[in-house]
Amino acid sequence: MNFEYGNRLVRAMALAGCMAAALGSGLMAPAVAQTPAAAASQPLVRGLPDFTELVTQVGPAVVNIRTLERISGSSRRGGGSGGPQMDEEMQEFFRRFFGVPMPETPRGAPRSQGGEPEEEEREVPRGVGSGFIISADGYIMTNAHVVEGADSLLVTLPDKREFKARIIGSDRRSDVALVKVDATGLPTVHIGDVNKLRVGEWVVAIGSPFGLDSSVTAGIVSAKQRDTGDFLPLIQTDVAVNPGNSGGPLLNMRGEVVGINSQIYSRSGGYMGVSFAIPIDEAMQVSEQLRASGKVTRGRIGVRIDQVTKEVADSIGLGKARGAMVRSVESGSPAEKAGVEAGDIIIRFDGKPIEKMTDLPRLVGNTKPGTRSTLTVFRRGASRDLGIVIAEMASDDDESGSKKPAASEPKQPSKATPGAESLGLTLSELSSAQKKELKLKHGVRVDAATDAAARAGLRRGDVILSVGNAEVGSVSDFETALAKTERGKTVTLLVLRGDMVQYVLVRRAAAAR
Repeated sequence: MNFEYGNRLVRAMALAGCMAAALGSGLMAPAVAQTPAAAASQPLVRGLPDFTELVTQVGPAVVNIRTLERISGSSRRGGGSGGPQMDEEMQEFFRRFFGVPMPETPRGAPRSQGGEPEEEEREVPRGVGSGFIISADGYIMTNAHVVEGADSLLVTLPDKREFKARIIGSDRRSDVALVKVDATGLPTVHIGDVNKLRVGEWVVAIGSPFGLDSSVTAGIVSAKQRDTGDFLPLIQTDVAVNPGNSGGPLLNMRGEVVGINSQIYSRSGGYMGVSFAIPIDEAMQVSEQLRASGKVTRGRIGVRIDQVTKEVADSIGLGKARGAMVRSVESGSPAEKAGVEAGDIIIRFDGKPIEKMTDLPRLVGNTKPGTRSTLTVFRRGASRDLGIVIAEMASDDDESGSKKPAASEPKQPSKATPGAESLGLTLSELSSAQKKELKLKHGVRVDAATDAAARAGLRRGDVILSVGNAEVGSVSDFETALAKTERGKTVTLLVLRGDMVQYVLVRRAAAAR
């Protein structure tokens, strides 16, 4: 031992002994409160959670769902020209490691008198997933993609009881399905409150990854309201979820279901640390409609929308980036009847703010068809309320706008004007026939785009509807509106291309000195 280090250790021990003696004799008062710095140094998280009781209580209500498909085909005795047979080792490999039993090739199919094998129909395994029982009389919730295309379902409980199940209803937009088994007195899950779920909170998934029944994995909530482009905002977690987990419950630490495990982000097909669950409150609303009618009815207004960027929001005076920009309005739709115009920014629906583009279809979709609602739109620098009657969404592509034909060649001559040329634009007036064809009341046509206009993405055939918040009905209107903008600043143009509108930001050159 280093002697200097040893001496320091002895002195420290002696000092500690003196302090202890002083405390014992009352010469030094013990500390009665921690300093703020000491309190802040205390750990916010102590120990690791124990999931055993949770799994014991909830596990019996989580089921394995196997889907079967009926196929008809012929096979030849001895595996002749009927194709190669899958050997037993390969079948065992798929069964053990992927949880998907592969159909055995019949070794002897009945033959017809003419020597040809007879056609026979049989059920073969199609896929495997998970689900959870929400009522003691046999209603089970799972994912729509788990049961999609299945001819029959087999539900297996953890106690090994097996039931044939039927599909009550399935909704592809939310990826929620409701199935039913004929049984009573089944164990059920408890439904939790998603609004109380916090980012960083521990959560547990139970399911059948790769067909391995009643597998338990745990992690934390990574994010809420994660927008993946689907109809519902999703819960993001780092819980290990793999093929076969789909449809299983995501549980909070009270053993309550807060989501349905539905998707993973993966480049390999397996878990890579990011998984998504459908919020249980949204799923329950869907399941109630499925139970009542076997389908989900949603509202629609007939617009195609896009996000609002910060640059566009600043340029048109909207303030912060919010709302949903209307790129096109479907002919004859509720939106057209209400007076919604392409280029409007929808900022509220029935008083509820639209913070991001995807808020609008979710709010409209959850509104009963026939309901009289109010849209608040931002148009040319001011807000206005529009009354609208919600229609029913009939199919996946119901919200697509009607296609408008492209504008025909201009009948009016091109005009070279100073303002337009400063942006690299050559413009022409729209004829009455073109306005009728495009269903427009105003606008000027781009005949050529170079320099700044070309760099911004403008091209021949585009129709400019407004400059900033000023409508453009002619080339003269365009010049007047452009003259009110500062040189060296960005000019905001509302442009129609095909059947869609968009905001285009063009940098205007500074004045020459």
